Amino acid sequence: MVAPVQDQGRNAAGWIITSVVIQVLLGLFLGHAYDMPIFAATGYLAGTGRNPYIARDLGGVFHSSAFTGLTSIGYPPPWPLVLGEIYRVSYALLPSLMLYRLALKLPVIAANVALALAVHRLCLSDGAGVGEARRAFRLMLFNPLLLYTTAAWGQFDSVVALVCLLALILLYRKKLLLSAVVLAIGVSLKPVALPLLPAGVLFAARRSSRGAVGYAALSAACLVLFSIAPFPLMGWSPQVILRGWDAHVSVAGGLSWLTFLEISTGAYALPPALRFLGFLWLPALAAGAVLIRPAGGRLADLLIVSLRLILLFFLTRSWLSEPNVVLVLPLAAVLCAADHRDWRLFHFLWIIPLVFTLFNASVPQVLSPSWPAAMDVMARIDERARTARLVLRCISVVPWLVIGWMIVLAPSVGLPQRPQE
Repeated sequence: MVAPVQDQGRNAAGWIITSVVIQVLLGLFLGHAYDMPIFAATGYLAGTGRNPYIARDLGGVFHSSAFTGLTSIGYPPPWPLVLGEIYRVSYALLPSLMLYRLALKLPVIAANVALALAVHRLCLSDGAGVGEARRAFRLMLFNPLLLYTTAAWGQFDSVVALVCLLALILLYRKKLLLSAVVLAIGVSLKPVALPLLPAGVLFAARRSSRGAVGYAALSAACLVLFSIAPFPLMGWSPQVILRGWDAHVSVAGGLSWLTFLEISTGAYALPPALRFLGFLWLPALAAGAVLIRPAGGRLADLLIVSLRLILLFFLTRSWLSEPNVVLVLPLAAVLCAADHRDWRLFHFLWIIPLVFTLFNASVPQVLSPSWPAAMDVMARIDERARTARLVLRCISVVPWLVIGWMIVLAPSVGLPQRPQE
């Protein structure tokens, strides 16, 4: 029995190495034309003791026009602090912009691999066959949407997904306090993980109402600690954040149900009369916390509730970016492999957002190398095809909305089980 196990280990190592090589190449040569300069600038500001939430002209620092006219980062302090440490051990020592951009993506690449390993181990421990667990492992290592939005684009949603998956595992193993702290870290990295808080509370309530209250209180306290305390500790003024507190609820578009706004009005901003639509996710998530409850105490029950609440959040937001979908991929992979759910669920969750991104502006932005001439050509091509692209983008959102609501409202339809052999 030793030889087959060793063979499987060598195969897994080969898959990991291949995935890492692909990701490093993507990370080295590609990057989002808007997000990566902001991440690089944030790393410099945080790493040199400056406030990363105040936009500055850093064209002279990085000797590139991409760093003029930047806005500041829009995420809570934990990720800017991580970017600051990356700056200190990379660009501050070796001032190469290309290598710095790659260094900013190394935690994301590591998270991608760790996420695949965690999914594989979780599948095996929850009763999946070796073949199904291996399938989930490979699908996570080489998932096109995951690699596109993280290694190529530079977004860090896989880091959030990894932290949140760990929090759910700890919750399932009844380590409530540690789970609450870890989940608060995930939400403070990117608030897109917010729906997992009610999911955690609902699952903790199966054990005791006191445990659920404690879970909610500790998560909220740690969330405040991680998101607010760094401002006075680091001497950062929060005035910019306070002035733009509604930035994430005053825009509409992306993969959301309001994606048609850009083609109809020519802008992303919600009209003042419709600004309330940006808060629609609040009553929707509150209703979901009441109506969507775990059917049992299995890990699959926790994952299904988490998946449905996250999708409910996505479907009722006024703005949804493709990288955010990465958060649900590990949940769906484990459900498909270990709970015998239809693999079409997993493929739906990444194929439709990937098709969407072909018609979204992110493709010319992400696939534009660091060369200004190439970026100008891509921008001109995008401008000529803008109307057709926006129409196709709206069409591609329709199946996402239909199937997404099927999963949220009728899990027996949206999460069918495969007949077991």
